[in-house]
Amino acid sequence: MDLDKPIEQNSQPVIKVRGLVNSFGSVVVHDNLDLTLERGEILGVVGGSGTGKSVLLRSIVGLKRPNDGTVEVLGTTLNELNDQERSQIERRFGVLFQRGALFSSMNLQENIALTLIEHAKLPREDAEHLARVKLSLVGLPPEAALQFPESLSGGMVKRAALARALALDPDILFLDEPTAGLDPIGAAAFDQLLVTLRDALGFSVFLVTHDLDTLYAACDRVAVLSQKRVLVIGTIDKVADTDDEWVQEYFHGPRGRAAQRAHTASSTNAYTQE
Repeated sequence: MDLDKPIEQNSQPVIKVRGLVNSFGSVVVHDNLDLTLERGEILGVVGGSGTGKSVLLRSIVGLKRPNDGTVEVLGTTLNELNDQERSQIERRFGVLFQRGALFSSMNLQENIALTLIEHAKLPREDAEHLARVKLSLVGLPPEAALQFPESLSGGMVKRAALARALALDPDILFLDEPTAGLDPIGAAAFDQLLVTLRDALGFSVFLVTHDLDTLYAACDRVAVLSQKRVLVIGTIDKVADTDDEWVQEYFHGPRGRAAQRAHTASSTNAYTQE
C-alpha cells in the first residue's frame, strides 16, 4: 500500500465515519455516529456540552480508539493499518489544539522546526528556514520567529500553532476551538486567515467550535452533535432550520441573531465593493 502517493482528485470524501461508537466505562458518548468531510471544505462541528465534539476529533486523528465502527481517512480505513502505515497517514494531518500546545521552552522557529526535523527528517538549517516560511504564511512578522510563546498575544499564539499544524503541508487540518480566548477582532482575523489558506493550499478542515461567527464566516457546512450522533449536517441555513430545541436556541438566540446580522452585513459590503 503506497500511502505517500498524491491524493487523487475525485469527489470521494476525505473522511468517512460510519457506525462510530465511543464510550468511557458505562457512559456512551457516541452511538452509531455517521459523518463525512468532503474534499476542500471547511466543516464546523458543534453541539452542547458533553456531546463529544473533541472526542470525535480525537477518534479520527487516532488519539482515541473507538469501541466500534469505522473511520476512513483519505480512502484508507484506519483500523486496518499497521503502526507504520498509520504513522504515514497521520503525517498528512495537521492538528491545532485549543490552547495551541506550543513548547514554552522553545521559540516559535524551534517549535515548528522540531516537527520538520522529527517527521520530515530535514537538517536543522533547512527546517528552521521552512519554519520561518510557515510563520510568514500565517501572517506573523519575521521577528516573531525568535520569540517565545509566553511573550505573545493570544492571537499570535494561535497563528504560530496554525503554522506548526501546516508544517508538513497536510491534506486535512483538524482544529479544536481555534478562536477560543481571542477577542472578536482577533477571532475574525483568524477565520479569514483560515479561509484564505484553505483556498490557496486546498486542504480540508475539520473544525470543532462553539463560535457562531466562525460558523458563518468560515464554514461550508455544519454538523450538529446531539443524542450521541450527528443530528443534522448541511449548510448553516439548513441546519438552523432544524426542528430541535438546542439547535433553535443556539442559532436563533441573541448571539445567533447577532452573528447572522454581522455575516449579512459583511457579505453586503463585500458585494458592493466588487
